[in-house]
Amino acid sequence: MDLTSGHMLAARALLRWEQRTLAEKSGVSVPTIQRLEAMEGPVTANRPTINSLVGTFEAAGIEFQNGGSPGVRLVGKGR
Repeated sequence: MDLTSGHMLAARALLRWEQRTLAEKSGVSVPTIQRLEAMEGPVTANRPTINSLVGTFEAAGIEFQNGGSPGVRLVGKGR
């Protein structure tokens, strides 16, 4: 999937996570998260970083939707 800054921001908002929380759960540094969220469109990072972020969000119950109307939704309560 193509992770975007919008996906990250929306997912964090649904989970009510601060950047620090995402960093702790994903193992990705706060400065990296800040840089990725400041980008417009798809994030550019190495594949392990993207996989870690996506996996962390999915484990918390986030479902990513791409296609005609990209977005995220909360499908579980794994906060």
